[in-house]
Amino acid sequence: MKIAVRLLAYTWAAPYSLVGLFIGTVAMLFGGRARLREGALEFGGGRLGTLLSRLSAPFSFSAITFGHVILGTDLAALAAARAHEQVHVRQYERWGPLFIPAYLLSSFVQLVRGRRPYLDNRFEREAYSQAGQAVSARRHASTDSRQRR
Repeated sequence: MKIAVRLLAYTWAAPYSLVGLFIGTVAMLFGGRARLREGALEFGGGRLGTLLSRLSAPFSFSAITFGHVILGTDLAALAAARAHEQVHVRQYERWGPLFIPAYLLSSFVQLVRGRRPYLDNRFEREAYSQAGQAVSARRHASTDSRQRR
Protein backbone atom coordinates (compact mmCIF):
# COMPACT_ATOMS: atom_id res chain seq x y z
CA MET A 1 0.00 0.00 0.00
CA LYS A 2 2.79 2.44 0.92
CA ILE A 3 4.48 1.86 -2.45
CA ALA A 4 1.20 2.52 -4.26
CA VAL A 5 0.73 5.81 -2.39
CA ARG A 6 4.31 6.92 -3.24
CA LEU A 7 3.81 5.96 -6.89
CA LEU A 8 0.57 7.93 -6.99
CA ALA A 9 2.33 10.97 -5.45
CA TYR A 10 5.08 10.83 -8.08
CA THR A 11 2.52 10.44 -10.87
CA TRP A 12 0.33 13.31 -9.57
CA ALA A 13 3.35 15.66 -9.52
CA ALA A 14 4.83 14.27 -12.79
CA PRO A 15 3.76 17.10 -15.16
CA TYR A 16 5.88 19.59 -13.20
CA SER A 17 8.65 17.06 -12.58
CA LEU A 18 9.02 16.78 -16.36
CA VAL A 19 9.47 20.56 -16.61
CA GLY A 20 12.15 20.36 -13.91
CA LEU A 21 13.86 17.44 -15.66
CA PHE A 22 14.01 19.42 -18.89
CA ILE A 23 15.56 22.48 -17.18
CA GLY A 24 17.89 20.23 -15.18
CA THR A 25 19.07 18.51 -18.35
CA VAL A 26 19.84 21.90 -19.89
CA ALA A 27 21.75 22.83 -16.72
CA MET A 28 23.82 19.64 -17.04
CA LEU A 29 24.68 20.53 -20.63
CA PHE A 30 26.23 23.71 -19.22
CA GLY A 31 28.25 21.99 -16.51
CA GLY A 32 25.64 21.44 -13.80
CA ARG A 33 25.50 18.35 -11.64
CA ALA A 34 22.64 16.11 -10.58
CA ARG A 35 22.09 13.97 -7.52
CA LEU A 36 19.23 12.22 -5.79
CA ARG A 37 18.38 13.49 -2.29
CA GLU A 38 15.39 12.58 -0.13
CA GLY A 39 13.29 11.36 -3.05
CA ALA A 40 13.94 14.39 -5.25
CA LEU A 41 16.40 14.89 -8.08
CA GLU A 42 18.53 17.97 -7.46
CA PHE A 43 20.36 19.88 -10.20
CA GLY A 44 22.83 22.62 -9.42
CA GLY A 45 25.87 24.55 -10.50
CA GLY A 46 27.40 25.08 -13.90
CA ARG A 47 27.15 28.13 -16.11
CA LEU A 48 23.35 28.17 -16.04
CA GLY A 49 23.44 28.29 -12.24
CA THR A 50 25.93 31.15 -12.36
CA LEU A 51 23.69 33.04 -14.80
CA LEU A 52 20.59 32.47 -12.64
CA SER A 53 22.40 33.63 -9.51
CA ARG A 54 22.90 37.02 -11.16
CA LEU A 55 19.20 37.71 -11.69
CA SER A 56 17.92 40.76 -9.86
CA ALA A 57 14.86 40.95 -7.61
CA PRO A 58 12.09 39.93 -7.98
CA PHE A 59 13.42 37.20 -10.28
CA SER A 60 16.35 36.08 -8.13
CA PHE A 61 16.34 32.75 -6.31
CA SER A 62 18.85 30.26 -4.97
CA ALA A 63 16.62 27.20 -5.48
CA ILE A 64 13.26 26.38 -7.03
CA THR A 65 11.18 23.21 -7.12
CA PHE A 66 9.21 21.62 -9.95
CA GLY A 67 7.48 18.46 -8.76
CA HIS A 68 10.20 16.07 -7.60
CA VAL A 69 13.00 18.15 -9.13
CA ILE A 70 14.86 20.86 -7.25
CA LEU A 71 17.01 23.30 -9.22
CA GLY A 72 19.67 25.33 -7.44
CA THR A 73 22.18 27.92 -8.49
CA ASP A 74 24.93 25.74 -6.98
CA LEU A 75 25.38 22.77 -4.67
CA ALA A 76 25.78 24.96 -1.57
CA ALA A 77 22.48 26.70 -2.33
CA LEU A 78 20.80 23.32 -2.71
CA ALA A 79 22.13 22.16 0.65
CA ALA A 80 21.01 25.38 2.37
CA ALA A 81 17.52 25.30 0.83
CA ARG A 82 16.93 21.54 0.94
CA ALA A 83 14.52 21.47 3.91
CA HIS A 84 12.48 24.36 2.49
CA GLU A 85 12.36 22.91 -1.03
CA GLN A 86 11.41 19.46 0.31
CA VAL A 87 8.28 21.07 1.78
CA HIS A 88 7.47 22.28 -1.75
CA VAL A 89 7.99 18.72 -3.05
CA ARG A 90 5.33 17.53 -0.57
CA GLN A 91 3.07 20.40 -1.68
CA TYR A 92 3.38 19.24 -5.31
CA GLU A 93 2.48 15.74 -4.15
CA ARG A 94 -0.70 17.08 -2.53
CA TRP A 95 -1.73 19.60 -5.19
CA GLY A 96 -0.35 17.95 -8.35
CA PRO A 97 -1.18 19.92 -11.53
CA LEU A 98 -3.11 22.45 -9.44
CA PHE A 99 -0.01 23.53 -7.47
CA ILE A 100 1.31 26.34 -9.70
CA PRO A 101 -2.14 27.89 -10.33
CA ALA A 102 -2.84 27.76 -6.56
CA TYR A 103 0.61 29.20 -5.78
CA LEU A 104 0.14 32.06 -8.24
CA LEU A 105 -3.37 32.73 -6.94
CA SER A 106 -2.06 32.90 -3.38
CA SER A 107 0.61 35.40 -4.44
CA PHE A 108 -1.96 37.46 -6.34
CA VAL A 109 -4.29 37.57 -3.33
CA GLN A 110 -1.42 38.77 -1.14
CA LEU A 111 -0.50 41.45 -3.68
CA VAL A 112 -4.10 42.71 -3.87
CA ARG A 113 -4.22 42.86 -0.07
CA GLY A 114 -1.07 44.98 -0.02
CA ARG A 115 1.05 42.18 1.39
CA ARG A 116 4.26 40.56 0.15
CA PRO A 117 3.41 38.17 -2.73
CA TYR A 118 6.32 35.83 -1.95
CA LEU A 119 6.73 35.83 1.82
CA ASP A 120 3.00 36.00 2.58
CA ASN A 121 2.12 33.30 0.05
CA ARG A 122 0.50 30.44 1.99
CA PHE A 123 2.80 27.86 0.37
CA GLU A 124 5.95 29.82 1.27
CA ARG A 125 4.73 30.41 4.82
CA GLU A 126 4.21 26.65 5.17
CA ALA A 127 7.65 25.90 3.71
CA TYR A 128 9.44 28.42 5.94
CA SER A 129 7.50 27.22 8.98
CA GLN A 130 8.07 23.51 8.45
CA ALA A 131 11.71 24.00 7.52
CA GLY A 132 12.25 26.17 10.60
CA GLN A 133 13.31 29.12 8.52
CA ALA A 134 11.24 31.93 10.00
CA VAL A 135 14.36 33.89 10.94
CA SER A 136 15.77 33.39 7.44
CA ALA A 137 12.50 34.63 5.91
CA ARG A 138 12.63 37.82 7.97
CA ARG A 139 16.24 38.43 6.90
CA HIS A 140 15.24 37.86 3.27
CA ALA A 141 12.41 40.38 3.63
CA SER A 142 14.66 43.04 5.12
CA THR A 143 17.28 42.45 2.42
CA ASP A 144 14.55 42.74 -0.23
CA SER A 145 13.32 46.04 1.14
CA ARG A 146 16.86 47.46 1.28
CA GLN A 147 17.56 46.35 -2.31
CA ARG A 148 14.37 47.97 -3.63
CA ARG A 149 15.15 51.42 -2.17
